[in-house]
Amino acid sequence: MSDDVLSVIPTDPSWQPEPVAAARARAVLAELLGEDEDAELEVTWHERTAAVDCGENLERIGCPHCGGSITLGWWGALLEEHAEDGFATLAVTAPCCGAATTLDALEYDWPCGFARFELEVWNPAQPWFTEAQLAAVGAALGHPVRQIRAHL
Repeated sequence: MSDDVLSVIPTDPSWQPEPVAAARARAVLAELLGEDEDAELEVTWHERTAAVDCGENLERIGCPHCGGSITLGWWGALLEEHAEDGFATLAVTAPCCGAATTLDALEYDWPCGFARFELEVWNPAQPWFTEAQLAAVGAALGHPVRQIRAHL
């Protein structure tokens, strides 16, 4: 059986909230989910920056420097290499043109991200949160947020 995960992460990959702010943001998300009985809400703290990818939704990765395509094989190997320990740095050399860049600057279709804090909604009824809903979660958290939708 497959799962869908709608993750809400801070816009700054290295930022983590205080526990009280995380609890407030979780409460806001729970309220937004309302009576979605199939959805499961999890809060995850990562010791190091972790990839929050879109799973099978990923169609393409583009280079912000040359506009070239970066192979999904390169991406998959990178995720596998850092699956357990996370990323000490997001700095990489683009495999297409050799330019220095960062993983969070790559152009992902569907969105992917990196975070040390993550609010995950497993199998939500709604496909995405609205901008207003994300703003409410960000206000509760004390930091702007973005969303990633994964199909696993």
